[in-house]
Amino acid sequence: MKYIDLHVHSNCSDGTYTPAELVDYAVQKNLAAFALTDHDTTAGLEEAFEAAKGKEIEVIPGIEFSTEYQGRDIHIVGLEFDYKSPVFISQIRKFQDSRDMRNRKMIQKLREGGVDITWEKMAERYQDAVWTRAHFASYLLECGYVKDMRDAFKNYIGDDSPYFVPREKVTPVQAVRLIRQTGGIPILAHPLLYHLKGEEMDTLLEELKKAGLIGIEALYSTHAGFDESTVRRMARLHGLQISGGSDFHGSRKPGIDLGCGRGNLKISYDILKQLRDAR
Repeated sequence: MKYIDLHVHSNCSDGTYTPAELVDYAVQKNLAAFALTDHDTTAGLEEAFEAAKGKEIEVIPGIEFSTEYQGRDIHIVGLEFDYKSPVFISQIRKFQDSRDMRNRKMIQKLREGGVDITWEKMAERYQDAVWTRAHFASYLLECGYVKDMRDAFKNYIGDDSPYFVPREKVTPVQAVRLIRQTGGIPILAHPLLYHLKGEEMDTLLEELKKAGLIGIEALYSTHAGFDESTVRRMARLHGLQISGGSDFHGSRKPGIDLGCGRGNLKISYDILKQLRDAR
């Protein structure tokens, strides 16, 4: 049986491994393939492809779009799209502009709340990365405002926290359409993390399915109990394929390993085949 990981981050967004290091680690873990799905950027793909040459590993071009839906962050993973197409390049710039606007507003709110933070200080620390909330959490931790990353999200930058700023204008439907328009496979990432009620989730999935959604992430590192079966039921109800990934971030998410999550995650290569067939 060949195993894969369809949700992986490098230091081009909020992971701690370089794309080349991820390739070597995936080979070490005996994975057949992994998707590099950095937040709102494909900057690490070329490095990963180059590092994979001559090695028994398939690098799948990917991305994880952070979008806004009813005041919540909703993440859409895209696989195997044409990331060099003019349409994609033009649209991703708009997505990145939206993230920059959100980050500037979050910096301002944090400053008003007494945090000594500026755009320049963030750039000095994380100059080559696309900033996510994990970068803000790291800053708060490094500067002594919080005791750990969980504290940062709970009391500062989580969805229900005082300094959270939702993304503007970029919607999950837009992300799904862009991925399909450029030949890719759009997937709703970790659906249970949004804490949407049953009817709310069904409405979202109906909208995304009409826009071209192909898969939903049923195999995920933090799933426990009946979580996987719950997402599988969503997939059956809405005619979606199953996807899976560890959401590996290196040391930024301790305890979650590449390919196996918290130790028991197994994603068959057949899942990727089924996603491709559905496309």
